Amino acid sequence: MNKLELIQAVKEKCRLTKDEAAEVVDTFFSELTVALANGDRVEIRGFCSFFIKEYKSYTGRNPKTGKKVTVAPKKLPFFKCGKELKEKVDYPAN
Repeated sequence: MNKLELIQAVKEKCRLTKDEAAEVVDTFFSELTVALANGDRVEIRGFCSFFIKEYKSYTGRNPKTGKKVTVAPKKLPFFKCGKELKEKVDYPAN
């Protein structure tokens, strides 16, 4: 499913116009992004949680040349699946 398909699903289930459904989806992703950018954890019970993982600087190797390089510290977003979602994916209903 891509963003346009999600907008279409919200439109149909909530009986909204396409513009209203697009605004709902955009608002959700915008607020999720703002929260993560602020370093907050976002938890959607039964579905998932999003959080930021911080990595310290380390010395790595350039795979092409083999030379040592210093990798700068970084922060990356992570997704952790919720229990109910995991069960639905692992044990589909017959």
